[in-house]
Amino acid sequence: MRTLRLFALLDHLRGRTEPVSAEMLAQELQVSVRTIYRDMVTLQAMGAPLRGEAGIGYQLEKGYFLPPLHFDPDELDALMLGTRLIASRGDEALAAAARRVSAKISAAIGYDKGEAYTRLPLRAVARQNSESDKASGHLTILRTALRDKAVLNITYCDLENKRSQRSVRPLGLTMFEQVWLLTVWCEGRMDFRNLRADRIEAIQLADRVFQDEKGKRFEDYLKTLA
Repeated sequence: MRTLRLFALLDHLRGRTEPVSAEMLAQELQVSVRTIYRDMVTLQAMGAPLRGEAGIGYQLEKGYFLPPLHFDPDELDALMLGTRLIASRGDEALAAAARRVSAKISAAIGYDKGEAYTRLPLRAVARQNSESDKASGHLTILRTALRDKAVLNITYCDLENKRSQRSVRPLGLTMFEQVWLLTVWCEGRMDFRNLRADRIEAIQLADRVFQDEKGKRFEDYLKTLA
């Protein structure tokens, strides 16, 4: 039982970009804070490169490799629904990537479990319409620009059918039930803007990239929503 908890503890730390407190870990694993402290000492003694500071929390050192862990039934359901939702809502490249991810998960968890995973009676269906077709046509270049931090020149037609030319920094994509929303830093208006992907008429790369600047990042935009 304790061995499983130690692996679960490492799994909770893996993928976190900021330190997490012992109190939060105790709450997530439903154990006492004292148990977390003891488990951390055990993991460090086993060679796990854990970094812990009083008042800040614990974090795994970057570059540490952990083998894939067992997925519980709820996690497998989430993975299947997530990949099938993306396959039904993404552009062609993203849909193909979602199917490849699902196949890799099936192969990684063993033959019997993999067979059961691929047969999960879970489906994600998206209604296709002219808006989703228009959005899908732009998703590949938008996703690439997000990764590369490439400035875009966009011709945009708003809901009042007013056209505008914008030079923007693409910051994030959000998938809603009916539309994809592109969050940008608009260089002309010097502010955040949300653009519907299906209302974009043309996109061109501006042949320049941007650096993250405090106050102009996606996480800064998200803070304005609070």
